[in-house]
Amino acid sequence: MLPHRLALLPAQLVAHAHAHGVALRPDEARRMVVDAHAPAGTVRRRNPVARRTHAAVTALLRHDALEVVERATDPADGFVKVLLRGEHGDVFEAVRIPLHAPGRFTVCLSSQVGCAMACAFCATGRLGFGRHLHAWEMVAALELVRDEAPGRVTGVVFQGQGEPLHNYDAVMHAAKLLSDPNGARIAARNITISTVGLVPQIRRYTAEAQPYRLIVSLTTARPALRRRLLPVASGFDLLRLADALREHTRARGEPITLAWVLMGGVNTGPDEIERLREVFDGVPFVLNLIDVNDARPDGFARADEAERNTFLDRLRAAGIPFRRRYSGGAARHAACGMLAATRQTPPAPTADPR
Repeated sequence: MLPHRLALLPAQLVAHAHAHGVALRPDEARRMVVDAHAPAGTVRRRNPVARRTHAAVTALLRHDALEVVERATDPADGFVKVLLRGEHGDVFEAVRIPLHAPGRFTVCLSSQVGCAMACAFCATGRLGFGRHLHAWEMVAALELVRDEAPGRVTGVVFQGQGEPLHNYDAVMHAAKLLSDPNGARIAARNITISTVGLVPQIRRYTAEAQPYRLIVSLTTARPALRRRLLPVASGFDLLRLADALREHTRARGEPITLAWVLMGGVNTGPDEIERLREVFDGVPFVLNLIDVNDARPDGFARADEAERNTFLDRLRAAGIPFRRRYSGGAARHAACGMLAATRQTPPAPTADPR
């Protein structure tokens, strides 16, 4: 199958053209790649390369486009979820997230159709696994959302549908395309990749010195509970995960962010604090706290204000740094996995994991 026009960097485009007998200079390839990723409304060069060369190279590439199936805007916070149809007819999501700086946005991208991780509290987890997204689909999703934004997109987070490190090669290639000066031009430091804790891939990520930020979904520091909430933990226990993150933080010279989905009566007790300090001893980290979404079919609920404040007080007393993160878009199914989930019938709720 021919490569997509959004999936090649200049050197790759030159090699692809040469392999098919088309002479393409590096400067010509760079102009063609820049042109392919240019925002809508940008005045493009009328002739980025000679017409015959352009036609020959264009014929060696795919030009599929994503189809917008639905848009959902949450009037309360301005989150915009776009449901997209990919090359195989299946759907996945991207979300435009307004930042505190006016006119600035980040985009949350999916890496898979559905997800194989089956996390108990995740709407995407109830969809099951469909397939890995191609790098061009992730790039196309970003650029589609970028071109509709009433301002500038300055960041990307791979934290939508799917487990990014399960689709490692495609996600890393997409991130490279997004951060390349000839591509979407998003600074590498403003690209974040999320994982539920796939230890071999985290070690590979560290060894390759990937320049993007990493965030690990932890949610609980109690091994038995984590295995029930995040089934992948059965294969990678907390001690192995902590060792991989210890290595990662040493290589990066900065703390790792651990995401923690707050659920009432589930993961806000004092035992969580004790286990956090014990398991992650020597690992500099910051907890990224987010409330579980409301209106759920699985029985999970947000902690009430008293329970939440007690947990935060315990974190402060233990000297554990944390940030409160806002979960937007839930009112219009724009939180992660919710819009796609409305188009499928989820299985019956599982037993209470507590």
